[in-house]
Amino acid sequence: MDERFGIPAARFDEFLLLGSRRSWFLLRKSGALAAAARLKIEQAGLKAFQQVGAFVKPTTRFIQLFGHLATRARVVVDREMLARLTAGERIPVDSAAGQGYLILEYAEGGILGLGFLKDGLLRSQLPKKELRVRMFD
Repeated sequence: MDERFGIPAARFDEFLLLGSRRSWFLLRKSGALAAAARLKIEQAGLKAFQQVGAFVKPTTRFIQLFGHLATRARVVVDREMLARLTAGERIPVDSAAGQGYLILEYAEGGILGLGFLKDGLLRSQLPKKELRVRMFD
């Protein structure tokens, strides 16, 4: 997170990072965890990352919660750009971050989620369900 997005690792000191196959979950440290260790648990915490090809992709929820802390790899999108992205278009973006995931920050406020930049073109990584339900109400 620090290298790509500029979010200091120290920001996550109060959390545990639990791995499961190709996914990682973030769980707040707590004294109650010792008691919970006796239970059979399938999933705990917030799904924070998943392995996607050569990249480790932060989840939409994770970026919506922590993306405001990022000092790099952010791009501001206005309503027109967002409409184009959600329609499946790829839009040209000049980013010093280079190829990979970029945090999409809405010009009217808030972190939307992620886009993926390849060859100077940005495509949406926003879940379609999320778009229908929340973004164009």
